[in-house]
Amino acid sequence: MPPLLRSASPFGVDALGFAGAHLSPAAVAALTRLDEVLGSAVHPQLAAAWETATLPASVLDPLIALDLMRPDGVDADEAASSMFSGWRTYVLARTDASVATAYNAQSGLFRTAVRLGGSPAQFAALDDEIAAFRIRGVFALTEPGHGSDIAGGLETTARRDGDAWVIDGAKRWIGGADTADVLVVFARDVADGQVKAFLVPRTAPGVALTRIEGKVSLRPMQNFDVALDGVRVAETDRLPRVRAWRDVAGILRALRSDVAWIATGMQAGALDAALRYVGAREQFGGPLGGFQLVQEKLARMLGNLTSSLGIVTRLSAAQDAGDVRDETSALAKMQTALLARETVSLAREIQGGNGILLAHDAARFFADAESVYSYEGTHDINALIVGRALTGESAFT
Repeated sequence: MPPLLRSASPFGVDALGFAGAHLSPAAVAALTRLDEVLGSAVHPQLAAAWETATLPASVLDPLIALDLMRPDGVDADEAASSMFSGWRTYVLARTDASVATAYNAQSGLFRTAVRLGGSPAQFAALDDEIAAFRIRGVFALTEPGHGSDIAGGLETTARRDGDAWVIDGAKRWIGGADTADVLVVFARDVADGQVKAFLVPRTAPGVALTRIEGKVSLRPMQNFDVALDGVRVAETDRLPRVRAWRDVAGILRALRSDVAWIATGMQAGALDAALRYVGAREQFGGPLGGFQLVQEKLARMLGNLTSSLGIVTRLSAAQDAGDVRDETSALAKMQTALLARETVSLAREIQGGNGILLAHDAARFFADAESVYSYEGTHDINALIVGRALTGESAFT
């Protein structure tokens, strides 16, 4: 598989050069190392991972070894920036959405929850361990009966009992829960009705995991139902800066840009797959890439990718400048995921019947785009966030 950073990207400029317009040479070098490892060590495993619906340690371990949350030679502020994490996500997703989602469960969801929700002492004690994957964690917010309406509908409860809390409830779609040391569980305090967050050990008495079977999207990424029955958690394991839903919303606001970068990276991977295919395939006595209709589809794919890269780089630049808004991250996620749906569909279409085979890559992107379109806020929910900002009127019911 050719290095992903060096194939097609906006207006004939390779993605390595495009990233270099936003990042230091050291950061680009770290992305190049990631790209090389993905191509040599990860991509060859993806068809089998999809077929068996497993994510073996041999997929993530080479990425963990790169220490990409604190890469050598990269300034700490740049390494923690939305721009660098965005490009890192782009490169991961250009190979596979499950790989990007699994990595970001740690680097994005878990790390951000501790960084924004934890006390300074908790963050200082845990961040190095999180960055090195020595402590693994997941974000447990969604519930069996509440996804889009989780803000008002969250039913998991937390009751103070002396120096501890007792948590009861259920969570759903918790990716990577089986390999996590800690679950960040969001629960409603029965005393004041406000949402709180807790670091719950996966092995704590009363925690039970059930794998969700039968997925047709993000198959290597393992998702779980989590039952919480009288789970006791020490007060010292509560994240004290999560006092109400507005604090959870602040965490999600910081994370939604990651999903927009995933949607953008998937489009690049789909375009790569389509170009490899048309470069090798002949029909009607000539190369498939020489047909007008094929070239029109490729041009639309590149247009979608170019538009998406413009959106996400501008979003990350704004966030790094301190301008973090619900409506801008919602707009980015909404639009890039919508464009991704079309882009991956065109890649599968260009490959014809072969487009449903894992060997040609487009099938993975085609199926995974449906998950990305739905998680971290559906298209409709993100549209309502944008609409509220545009009109000043809330259309949420």
